[in-house]
Amino acid sequence: MNPSDTAITTAHALPVFVQGLALSLGLIVAIGAQNAFVLRQGLRREHVGSVVALCAAADAVLIAAGVLGMGQALGASPGLARALALAGAVFLAVYGWRALRRARQPQQLQAAGGGAGASRGAVLAQAAAFTLLNPHVYLDTVLLVGSIGGQQPAALRGWFIAGAGGASLMWFTALGFGARWLAPWFARPRAWQLLDGLIGLTMFMLAALLLRHVLVGL
Repeated sequence: MNPSDTAITTAHALPVFVQGLALSLGLIVAIGAQNAFVLRQGLRREHVGSVVALCAAADAVLIAAGVLGMGQALGASPGLARALALAGAVFLAVYGWRALRRARQPQQLQAAGGGAGASRGAVLAQAAAFTLLNPHVYLDTVLLVGSIGGQQPAALRGWFIAGAGGASLMWFTALGFGARWLAPWFARPRAWQLLDGLIGLTMFMLAALLLRHVLVGL
């Protein structure tokens, strides 16, 4: 790495890390089957560590594959980079609008309980199914996060991956191990309205950053 690369990394590593963190949290913090499953396992205190590790590791691998693969493809085609940046800005704006619309409608996260305890293998198989058989996970991690992370300079992509992967780890850890304290909060529609409002504003901010990247590159 030459001195200029070091200077770029030192000056911009934290903002890139935070951008990856905010983007990943905005996409993963939503009412869905995977989050409900992790919350249920946390409430039952059943193989929580294994479930959290599997979900976070799967996200990290998919994010890294998306960012590194997209980074290589976008580096060879500036036109494709601008097109994907514009598409990403539109997607994030629509996602933010939908989050703000959800914020006007009461929702809550239900974690089904009961039933006999399952083996670790059976629980991990269910966690893997909720994670990997959902087509949206590939859209979010590989395509969307990958295309945005791929826009970063090569020296900073690792920071973006760390931020995005760290967001998944923090979220699933809080959801699984904090289930006893978080469950009453997640059951309150008002809490989800506030959370969706914050997500919507964050997505609009990230869309604006991407749009600026497109305009500067013209």
